[in-house]
Amino acid sequence: MRIGALSKKSGLSRDTIRLYERNGLIRSAPSTSETNTYRRYPDDSVERLQMITEARDAGLSVADLATLLEAVEHGAEPNFDFERFLAIRIAELDDVIHKARKTRDMLHAVQRAIKVSEVDYAIVKNSPAHSTEET
Repeated sequence: MRIGALSKKSGLSRDTIRLYERNGLIRSAPSTSETNTYRRYPDDSVERLQMITEARDAGLSVADLATLLEAVEHGAEPNFDFERFLAIRIAELDDVIHKARKTRDMLHAVQRAIKVSEVDYAIVKNSPAHSTEET
C-alpha cells in the first residue's frame, strides 16, 4: 500500500510515517513501476504502526524502539547488553504506571468529593430551612 493509504488506515501523518521509516521502525520498497517513485508498504504496516504508537504513548522513544526492533528482528550487537536495556525500559515503564495509578486514584477521589458536594448542596437547597429563607 502507498503512504496515503497507510496514513489513512493508521491515523498517523505521512511525516510521522516517514520519520519512523528513516529510523528503521518500518520498511517500504520502491514501486515496481518505472514511471513513478511511489514506495509500497507491506500489508502488516498498519499493525506495526499501531504497536509503535502504543509504545510511544507509553513512553518509549523512537531510538529505543529502533534498538528494540533491530535486536528482536536481526539480533543484538555482540557488545550490546540487551538484558540490561530491557530491564531499564521495564523499570521506566513501571514508574510511569505507578505515577499514572496515583494520578488516577487522585482523580477518583476528586470525583467522589464532587459527588458528595453535589448531594450536600441538593440536600441543603431542598431543605425546608433553605426554602423559607428565600421567601
